[in-house]
Amino acid sequence: MSHGRPRHPQTQGKDERFHRTLKVELLREGEFRDLTECQHRFDPRRDIYNLERPHEALDMSPPASRYYVSKRTYPETLPEIEYSPDDLVRKVQREGDISLHGKIYVISKAFRGQLIGLRPTSNDGYWDVYYCHQHIGHLDERGTGRSDAFGLPNSARCSRSVPQTKGTDQ
Repeated sequence: MSHGRPRHPQTQGKDERFHRTLKVELLREGEFRDLTECQHRFDPRRDIYNLERPHEALDMSPPASRYYVSKRTYPETLPEIEYSPDDLVRKVQREGDISLHGKIYVISKAFRGQLIGLRPTSNDGYWDVYYCHQHIGHLDERGTGRSDAFGLPNSARCSRSVPQTKGTDQ
């Protein structure tokens, strides 16, 4: 699921236009028997979309005509995540939770096995939650969190800084 940038509805329009084209050009042929058939029908469509089909936003050129290889190389292994010495570092467990001062707080299953940093704020018992350098939410130890965005079963809440969309498993 992609989301448009705030105050930029044209991004959502692009996604809707893409899905409309996909529906007309590919999905009109009926349902797929299985994922293998689905993949066989989508593979050629991807090549047409990227290599042949003109795009109005690209002066009627296909996207591949604008592609170039990045000058930056991608490392085979990523460096270890480093947090500030003032951060409390916790490993997100299998169910997406962490332990802090004897309590369990649900962060997100998306971070299973990853280290996150808890950065104290000026409010006692209130932490900013970071993954690498990215602020991913807030944790309120006092049990008065602002949101149930991570689906917490108890009164101790960790709220996300990004809106949650219904139907997504996070």
